[in-house]
Amino acid sequence: MTATDAGTSESSASYPTHQVLNQPPPRVGINEYTANIPLAQYLQTVGEAGVSATGGLEAVGAVVGSAQFQEDARLAHKNAPILHTHNKYGQRIDEVEYHPSYHRIMGEAVAAGAHTSAWARPEVGANATRAAAFMLFAQVEPGHACPISMSHAAVESLQLAPDLAAQWLPRLYSRSYSPELVAGKAGALFGMAMTEKQGGSDVRANTTVAVPDGENFLLTGHKWFCSAPMSDAFLVLAQDDAGLGCFLVPRTLQDGERNTFLIQRLKDKVGNRSNASSEVEFANTVGWRIGDPGRGVKAIMGMVSQTRLDCVLGSAAGMRQAVAEAVWHARHRRAFGAKLIDQPAMSNVLADLSLESEAATVVSMRLSRAFDHDAVPSERAFRRLATAVTKYWVCKRGPNHAYEAMECLGGNGYTEDFPPGHAVPGTTGDGDLGGGR
Repeated sequence: MTATDAGTSESSASYPTHQVLNQPPPRVGINEYTANIPLAQYLQTVGEAGVSATGGLEAVGAVVGSAQFQEDARLAHKNAPILHTHNKYGQRIDEVEYHPSYHRIMGEAVAAGAHTSAWARPEVGANATRAAAFMLFAQVEPGHACPISMSHAAVESLQLAPDLAAQWLPRLYSRSYSPELVAGKAGALFGMAMTEKQGGSDVRANTTVAVPDGENFLLTGHKWFCSAPMSDAFLVLAQDDAGLGCFLVPRTLQDGERNTFLIQRLKDKVGNRSNASSEVEFANTVGWRIGDPGRGVKAIMGMVSQTRLDCVLGSAAGMRQAVAEAVWHARHRRAFGAKLIDQPAMSNVLADLSLESEAATVVSMRLSRAFDHDAVPSERAFRRLATAVTKYWVCKRGPNHAYEAMECLGGNGYTEDFPPGHAVPGTTGDGDLGGGR
C-alpha cells in the first residue's frame, strides 16, 4: 500500500484538529412565528388581530424557518442582480436578471399576502396581521422586502385616481407572482422613483418634466434612485405646467409594447444586495396623473407614509433575527466551563438585546393598529407623528443592536459565511446578524 493510499484510508476523525467541536447546529426547521412569543402575543393584544390570523402566520413561520428558504436567502444575497441594457442583437431591453432564489422568495411572500393583504381584506387587525407576515419574511431575507413594501404602500396613492385604481388594484391584490414584464398578467408589483441628482429629499427641485399627450403625459428626465426596477409600474414625481405632479409609469403598455424606461446602471450598494436599485432615464415615457395637478407631493405622501411603517417593521425584524441568532449561539457554545448563556455578562447582554427587540416589536404592532383605525382622528394624528418618530429611532438603533449581537458570535459574527438564518443545509453555520446588509 502506498503512502497516498494509507493517507486516504485513514478517517479524518483520526486527526484531532479535524473534529468539529463546540459549534452550534444549524438554526433551521424552526417555526419563526411560534418561536417569536412577543410577536404572537402583541399581534393579538396591541395589534387587535383575531385568532384567525394565527394559522396563516404559523404557515409563514414554517416557510421562512425552513432550510430551503434560508438557502434561497443565502443565494439571493450572494448572487446580486445583473443589468442587461441590450440583448445580443443590440436591441434595448433594460432588464435586470435576478437569481432564481430571489424569485422563489418573492413568490412565497406574495402568496402569503405580505404585500397587500391589509387592503384586500380590510378588517380589524388587518394591518397588524400583514405587518407580522412582512416581518417574518424580512427577518430572513430583507432585500426582497423593498418591492413587497412599495406594492403595499402604492395602494393609498392609487386610490386618488379611481380609474387607474380600478385597473391596477385587482392586480396588486393578487397573490400571483410572475417576474416577466408582460401586459395583462394576473399580479403586479409597484416601485417608486422620486430622487434626482440635484435634489435628493428636496423633491421640489426635481427637473423631470411631464408634457400632456392626450389622456396621458410624456415624461423626460433622470432619476437618481429607482427601487426595484423590474416592478410592473412606478409612482414618479415630475414637473408640469401646474407644478410638481405624481404620475403612474408602467413598464409595459396596454398594447404589449415596453414603455421607455432606460436603466442606466444599478447602484453598487453597501447593503440590501439581493434587490436592485437603479438610475433610470425617461424619454417621452408614458405616464398617467395621480391626484390633483401640482399636488404631487401630497399624492405620493400616502405611499411614503406606508413605506415608513415598513422601515420600522424591517428594522424590528432584523433585531429579532439578531436576538434569535445570538441566543441560539449562546445556548450551544461553551466557554470558560459553562454555556455562554449561563455566563452572567453574556446573559445580561442577551437580556438587553431581547428587551430592545421586544420594544421594537410592540411599537410596530401599535403603529399598525393606528393604520387600521385611520378614520379615527386621534389615531390618524398618532400615526402621522409616531410613524416618523419611530422610524427615526428604531432604524437608528438597528445597526447598533446588530453590532452587539454580532459580538455574541465572536469572530464568526464578522464573516460572510455566517449570515443569520442563511445556513447551508448540512453545515454548522448559523449566522452573521445582518449588520452588513
